[in-house]
Amino acid sequence: MLMKARPGADAPLALVIGSGFGGLAAALRLSARGWRVQVLEKLDAAGGRAFVHRQDGFSFDAGPTIVTAPHLFEELWALCGRRLADDVELRAIDPFYRIRFHDGSHFDYSQDPQRMRAEVARFNPADVAGFDRLMAEGEFCCKLGFDDLGAVAFDSVGDLVKATPSLVRMRAWRSLYQMVSSHLKHPLLRTVFSFHPLLIGGNPFNVSSVYALITALEKRWGVHYAMGGTGALVRGLVGLLAQQGVPIRYGAAVKRITVDTTGGSPRANGVELESGEQIAADIVVSNADVAWTYRHLVEPQHRRHWTDRKVERSRYSMSLFVWYFGTRRQYPDVPHHMMLLGARYKELLADIFHKHHLADDFSLYLHRPTATDPSMAPAGHDAFYVLSPVPHLKSGTDWATVAEPYRRRIEAELARTVLPGLGSEIVTSKLTTPQDFQDRLLSYHGAAFGMEPLLLQSAWFRPHNRSEDIAGLFMVGAGTHPGAGLPGVLSSAKALESVLPDALTLVRR
Repeated sequence: MLMKARPGADAPLALVIGSGFGGLAAALRLSARGWRVQVLEKLDAAGGRAFVHRQDGFSFDAGPTIVTAPHLFEELWALCGRRLADDVELRAIDPFYRIRFHDGSHFDYSQDPQRMRAEVARFNPADVAGFDRLMAEGEFCCKLGFDDLGAVAFDSVGDLVKATPSLVRMRAWRSLYQMVSSHLKHPLLRTVFSFHPLLIGGNPFNVSSVYALITALEKRWGVHYAMGGTGALVRGLVGLLAQQGVPIRYGAAVKRITVDTTGGSPRANGVELESGEQIAADIVVSNADVAWTYRHLVEPQHRRHWTDRKVERSRYSMSLFVWYFGTRRQYPDVPHHMMLLGARYKELLADIFHKHHLADDFSLYLHRPTATDPSMAPAGHDAFYVLSPVPHLKSGTDWATVAEPYRRRIEAELARTVLPGLGSEIVTSKLTTPQDFQDRLLSYHGAAFGMEPLLLQSAWFRPHNRSEDIAGLFMVGAGTHPGAGLPGVLSSAKALESVLPDALTLVRR
């Protein structure tokens, strides 16, 4: 579907709260469907969790760094009669990741089946056949869980009933770790092939085996990096919106979603900003954190389903501690993406997800974009971010006092393992803690990925793309169906289309 001519002044108006990837994609799709659209952004630039920090000549992508389904971006450019490649260069990363274990051994994870079999054989030759079976099952889950269901809004019990045979065929009640363990015997290989849900806020020991689809997405399309950083994709989408006449208002924090009850049932009819300004609209699409939207932007008398009690009792993803830093020297032996895993796996995840306890040890994701793109740092320098999964704010951690000691421990571990002499090479530094996720990004409990992607918090059980409580209110982003990660949030905007009223026939209220 090509973008129609710009909607006229008499077209119905959709307000989009938030300019993360979900909000930007939704705004483009709404405009293509004939809506006038206005995007409201709390911060001073677009991106949401994909904000870009610029400091001392370095550029740091704040959040997502891995592009695994480029066709979802290509669809958005095609709506505007353009090619993604016209504006953004995606470069394939090889290997996808280096996974370094606490004993110093490592596994290079790539798209090449023969190289992957060789890596598996280095750890346990007997697991090569199991690897092939695991990849086949992952592709099966991707076909049923992503291709068939990823962009379908679970709007009614009937939608759940229709999907149930697929969920049964995938044996979705198993955890991903159980599924992986049924194919692989070596404990480190079980870790290699089960860690992926952590990229979307899930515990491999809790999430459904459906999430094996992530490995299949990587195998199908590869892992890519946007030259200029993930922010280049944000800038590209903002440019498409400008081309279509869709404005983004920055510094426009929403205080509440206004609701009309004169028709007997609640209907969203606009928003009130923190400044006191009210903006009327025909529909409201929230790309803000879904739990935050219901708990703080919708008054409780309008919520029969997502009550304060239900929001509070839901289970939330872990949060993240992220340290962005630049070095005066380069570390050419460090690949673009590296996982540095500690001695504990299941026990550490239990501390994070179940006990909400900030442990003394950690596992880390180290991102070195300058391995691929020198423009992210001054000449001869390296840009990094290192991410540690940590409990959300229900842990009670006082990050104002804990953050710097925690950062120093991470620095010491990196210096000991892969970045020798790090302490004397740092020239710029910035931190993000769970408190920042709550205070700056308005994430409920500071959870970095919204609700935890458990089986009973997925699909129909996840907050719907069309609000269960309020007509004219819709949701996109990590907290709604299908979930977090770039493929998830972009697919949420596709799912939104299936439940939108028709802009051409909508009677303005």
